[in-house]
Amino acid sequence: MSKGKTNNIIKRIVDTAMTVLLLLLMAYQVTGEMAHEWIGMAMTVLVIVHQILNRRWYSAFFKGRYNPYRALTTALNILLLASFALTAFCGMSMSGHAVPFLYGMAPVSFARRMHLSMSHWAFVLMGLHLGTHIPAMTAGLKLKNKTKTVLACVFSCIGGIGLYLFLRSGMPDYLFFRVPFAFLDYEKAGWLVLLENLLMLSFWAFIGTQAALICRNAGMKGKKQNPLIPVVAIMASVIIGIVLILLFPSADGQGFSGSTDWSALSGDVTAWLEMNGIKGN
Repeated sequence: MSKGKTNNIIKRIVDTAMTVLLLLLMAYQVTGEMAHEWIGMAMTVLVIVHQILNRRWYSAFFKGRYNPYRALTTALNILLLASFALTAFCGMSMSGHAVPFLYGMAPVSFARRMHLSMSHWAFVLMGLHLGTHIPAMTAGLKLKNKTKTVLACVFSCIGGIGLYLFLRSGMPDYLFFRVPFAFLDYEKAGWLVLLENLLMLSFWAFIGTQAALICRNAGMKGKKQNPLIPVVAIMASVIIGIVLILLFPSADGQGFSGSTDWSALSGDVTAWLEMNGIKGN
């Protein structure tokens, strides 16, 4: 086996491991605090390994022409790396198990909110990142146009369900610093939490795949495929998600346009802070 093929296999293993760890990190109510911290440390190590394996990509950063696809993947890579770095830094600043000697590197109140937001941005960007690689990974399958259309319809539905779960769980609030804490359902079965996380990740991977198809098609010379197909696929997935959230909002009345009364939760937040030895500021 050639060195290039070996490196590609290693990269695929690392990517798969990072995806699995990401799903576990987003399932805090399943893993618990101690396991969450150690999984986070493992994820940090894999991110570093991933950067080392892709060092040739960095050496060519300022070389060559940037077509739409390369510009898209480069922007996603930079944003994803930044979100991972901020998530890890803020997580270690609050660590009580894995690296307790780093506790307090940043003010805990700042680190808590930044970690919450950046971890969810990393989740979204990781999904988009994975999706941009799918067209290249499946190019050798030589699927017929009818098969591609059927798969696009199937994954539009799956993605729509993922968007519905994403909106119902209030993740947009976490992304934009609208809430200070993630209130999780500890009574939900662990397998269901992981399945929902996978579906939510699938939505962003689907969006990334369609965006990659649009960019790759724009950069092609000669005969091009119909650019409306991926656009329609994205619109269909988004419409399915919005319709579902309107029909089946969350149990507390939140959803596509819901909001949380944080004043009613102030006592719970204060109690949580005191229990963990944190002074709010």
